[in-house]
Amino acid sequence: MMRAVTRIAASYRIRSDARSIEERAKAIAVEQSVEMPVAAIDDRKVLDEIVGRVESIEDRRDGTFAVRIGLATATTGLEPGQLLNMLFGNSSIHDDVTLEDAEFPAEIARAFGGPRHGLAGLRKRCGAPTGTNARAMTCSALKPQGLPAASLAKLAGRMAEGGIDYIKDDHGLADQAYSPFAERARHCGRAVRAANKATGGATRYVPSLSGNLDQMRAQIRATRDEGIDALLIAPMVAGLATFHALVREFPDMGFMAHPAMAGASRIAPPLLIGKLFRLLGADATIFPNHGGRFGYSPATCRALAAAALGSFGALKPCVPVPAGGMTLERVGEMLDFYGSDVMLLIGGGLLAARENLTRETAAFVGQVTGFARKQ
Repeated sequence: MMRAVTRIAASYRIRSDARSIEERAKAIAVEQSVEMPVAAIDDRKVLDEIVGRVESIEDRRDGTFAVRIGLATATTGLEPGQLLNMLFGNSSIHDDVTLEDAEFPAEIARAFGGPRHGLAGLRKRCGAPTGTNARAMTCSALKPQGLPAASLAKLAGRMAEGGIDYIKDDHGLADQAYSPFAERARHCGRAVRAANKATGGATRYVPSLSGNLDQMRAQIRATRDEGIDALLIAPMVAGLATFHALVREFPDMGFMAHPAMAGASRIAPPLLIGKLFRLLGADATIFPNHGGRFGYSPATCRALAAAALGSFGALKPCVPVPAGGMTLERVGEMLDFYGSDVMLLIGGGLLAARENLTRETAAFVGQVTGFARKQ
């Protein structure tokens, strides 16, 4: 019995004139599949099943065209790096092409598995209620680089005393001499646990992974010894295959994805940060909120949150984490915009309180809790 051929429907925005777009679309379909003249292929199966197909072309009336191309699922080998390669590998070199979206067959979702814990799992870990009493989760970041582990731990302990749900390392914290990973995980993990014991809270500390695959594996094992169950990783820095390998090897750990380097290629943020990071196992995905220090629009942020949370085969929802220069003054606005299925991240805006850090953190938590009660 022949196996049905499944395809990914990849959507590109191509800058072109109307006379050239049909040939340009065909060229990209070939580039992203067989990468050679089709006339030179005499294998019927390759021609019928592997060569990319132009499914539609739409004139956007702004000098660009929306082009939808069907790419054979088999070409991905069901491997993360190859998936991205088939979606946008060579075409990313063309400055007139942007990868805007992709619709995946069920085979892809089953193969990669998505979040192991997702929205419900992260809520449970920090004690955030679900159902009719659901509230947004809260998060902050340990900064700045250069502080020793013990100093970062003091900040973590004070935030935990304020009742925040998650405290992540700044993504720039790695395994530097001034704050080695193992020492930082030990100090910060213990500071947070001590605060939880004193307050009855359930704050989670999320250390940042760095290095090669073997180094990250060792870091994860070290965190387990400290009772840590969530980790920060930048998939585009670490590599998509590395990220997915860690998700599979350590299914008990929650993974929060950071967007560093995610803007280095012309891939639409809702697809890369929302959909692809979720597909590969991100339980939560951080992205720049509109109106912060980055240039994302409200429409982009809304689409990204929808990609993280929306229906995607049998995959669990991934928590959207808007961040990037947020302050307490914007909490109500952000909750109105995103609703309760979100994790709000305020880093420097809390740390600026200095000696009043615990009080400022408690005010942040109080705003979020109070908003949920009004709904």
